[in-house]
Amino acid sequence: MKKLLVPIIIVVVIIAIIAGIFMGSYNGFVDKEENVNNAYAQVENQLQRRMDLIPNLVSTVKGFAAHEEEVLGNIADARSRLAGAGSPEEQAEANDELSGALSRLLVVVENYPELKADANFRQLMDELSGTENRLSVARQDYNTVVSDYNKKVKRMPGSIVASMFGFDEKEYFKSAEGAEEAPVVDFEGDGE
Repeated sequence: MKKLLVPIIIVVVIIAIIAGIFMGSYNGFVDKEENVNNAYAQVENQLQRRMDLIPNLVSTVKGFAAHEEEVLGNIADARSRLAGAGSPEEQAEANDELSGALSRLLVVVENYPELKADANFRQLMDELSGTENRLSVARQDYNTVVSDYNKKVKRMPGSIVASMFGFDEKEYFKSAEGAEEAPVVDFEGDGE
């Protein structure tokens, strides 16, 4: 009986060790996935803050530059696309489009010195600038935790646990193709 008891204890101990390794790895994935979800929520939070500021900014500019409807319309369209974006890639593309539209708005503002002197406009621009900085940090933080998570998904033995429990790689928040180039602003309407 004692001879049979020793191998059973050894097998039980080995199974307990393996189960402990898998549980620890699984819990690590859960923690890292939650970090990714939290970081993504922070990006969305800053995108929402930015979207909330834009109508006020557009309203302020409209009062001074009523004939700049195309630029203001582009901002509204880009803002709508950002609101409807689902994945980080879609949000990045919509974000880049909105950034370009805002850049064109700032060119319009240069033609209206009285607008630049308006206290409401200055306050909105300061808030928007602060939001842009927070958004940049949130995107960087998101990409950092995605990198950490994706490394865990790809490395052994994590890759085994990840495939067993459905932990897939996460998508980075990337800028749209061509976002590194400054937008072309054309108020002449000749397309050149």
